[in-house]
Parts: sequence; structure tokens; C-alpha cells
Amino acid sequence: MYYLMKLFLSLSLFFVGINGAVGSNQHSQPNKNPKLFVFGNSYADTGNMKPNAMSWKPPYGITFPGKPSGRYSDGLIATDFLAKQLGAILPYLWRTHGKNKVKLNRGMNFAFGGSEVFDSPVDRSPNISTQVGFLVNLALARRVYTIDGDLASSYALLSYSGSDYYGFIDQNPNMAAYPAFVEFIVEDIQYSLGIMNGLKFKNIAVTSLHPLGCLPRVTVASSFQSCNESYSDLVRLHNEGLKKVVAKLNKEDKFRTKGDRFVIVDLHKAFMAVLEKKGSKRFKTPLKPCCEGDCARMDMKGAKKYTLCNDPKSAFFWDEINPTQEVWRSIYSLLGKSLTESLTNG
Repeated sequence: MYYLMKLFLSLSLFFVGINGAVGSNQHSQPNKNPKLFVFGNSYADTGNMKPNAMSWKPPYGITFPGKPSGRYSDGLIATDFLAKQLGAILPYLWRTHGKNKVKLNRGMNFAFGGSEVFDSPVDRSPNISTQVGFLVNLALARRVYTIDGDLASSYALLSYSGSDYYGFIDQNPNMAAYPAFVEFIVEDIQYSLGIMNGLKFKNIAVTSLHPLGCLPRVTVASSFQSCNESYSDLVRLHNEGLKKVVAKLNKEDKFRTKGDRFVIVDLHKAFMAVLEKKGSKRFKTPLKPCCEGDCARMDMKGAKKYTLCNDPKSAFFWDEINPTQEVWRSIYSLLGKSLTESLTNG
């Protein structure tokens, strides 16, 4: 099924994307106001998961908006801070609800929590290439967006947080298996970026992989005292491979007018800068999650299967994988200006 989806996407772009056929849409005039389109997983999802997902259950959203909002955090996430600069965007699954249709001219968020490069077992989240396929469908079948009009003047962000690697590392302690698997992942990210290239986005950004060995799901083994350095080689291989992919895409880019259209958002560097901030009392135990245990779940008697810290603002991680709103704010304060400029240049 996964490879059939890849074939469908490739054929779709062959028929419409490259030659601008969608841009000749007779049913609507292209809106050339810049828009933002986001693809990825929990680090970017602002509400695409179904109501039975953890992100729609307490205590998620406890900081903002005070109740669960579909975000995998206590409040706002990276996408929200980026959207403040480029305009708030609508989650894909909410595009047809009420007055939301008028927000389509700001772009759309296709990210789903738990999404992977390959087919995702978590709540059946659409994988990344499928998410890109949703946009192809909106441009082709539904004719919501035009390629030559809407997308060619807009920006895209692919936020990848390494979901495919979690189970792989657990099952493959032998590092000799890392290079082949990393190459497999990076090649599929390259495929999705290639489809996005065919959609003629003005600029396309992709995140580097953050330090997976510092996630609470890993640091729990050391009682949240230290990062697991054995993950560093895998992360390094991924980020080096991603640099080569982006360089190759820029070299072969026939839609580029000036500068590089593909850029890497150095999430790894920003993560480490905030995590290792010297003299900061804000994150006293940065490797320990605020929501510790089986976050948002209850046992058969209705008792919580997790404990919650007193102040999410003092925690780096919200749960075993996702940062708190305060950390996303700190990360964006480092990345924000350069990211916005790299997306909007040209």
C-alpha cells in the first residue's frame, strides 16, 4: 500500500504539477498571498489526530488553552510560534468545519502525531508522503489550491522528529545496523521533498534530527540523569545524510530563482543550546518529563497512570517525547528569525 501511494503521488505530479495544469483552474482565481504548509508528526501537529488520541485528553493543553487542543504538549508547539510570523494555519482535518473554510488562504497543517516515514502504527497516523498526497489531492481533485498561483508563492515545512527510529533502536542495539536503516529513512524524506519540489513551493524547510538520546523515553534508564550517547551516531548519520539530500535538491532545482530553495532548520543545535543553557534555573531536571508515566491514561478504576509536575514552565519535556510550551518558545527564540527569513527569502 505504501509503494502504491508513492506511485500515485508521482503520477499525480506528472499530470498536473510540473506543467502547471492545476494553475489553470477555471473554477477559482489563484490567491497569491503567501501561505504556510506543514507536514510531520507530533512536533508539528496542532490538532489533526482524532478525539480518542492522547493529545485530546487531559492533562494535554493544561497551560494553553487550559484544556486539550490536539497538541502533544502542555500548550503551544513549534508550529504555533512559526505561524505567528507567517499567519495561523488550519489543521487538515478541520478544513471543512464551519467558518474554517475562510482560513484556507493562510495555508494548512497536515502533520499528524505519531506519523512516520513508513506506515505508522500509532493511531494509524498518515505517513509523511501520504500527508503530502493530501495536498496533491486538494490541488488536483478538489482544486482548493493552485500550484502556479497559490503554492508557488507559499512556504512548506517538513518537521521530522524521528518516530521511525524509536522502535528500531530498541530492537537493534548493534550499531552496525544503523547506516542502512538511516539511509532508508533519508531516502524517503528525499522522496517527499521531491514531491514538494514538484508542487513549486517558493521555499521548503526540513528539520534536522534532534538528540534522540536525551528524550525521557531513553533517559528514564538513568533516572533522567544523563543522555544516552549511543544514539548520537544514528542522529549524526541522519543529519549528515539530510545535508547531502538538501544539497542535491538545490543543485538540481529547476524552479529556483535565487538562493537555495531547500533549507535545513537546525533543530538539533537549538535543542542542545536550550538543554545545556548554563546558569539557567528554569530547567533544573531537564531530562525528566513533567507528565511522568503513561501520560493521559487511566487504569480500570479511573486512577491516573501518570504524575504531573507542579509547574510545566519549569520542565523541558512535557511527556516522554515532546517538549513543553516553554521549551518550544525558547527554541523558536533561537530559530525564529533565521527560519522565517530562510522561508521568505527570494
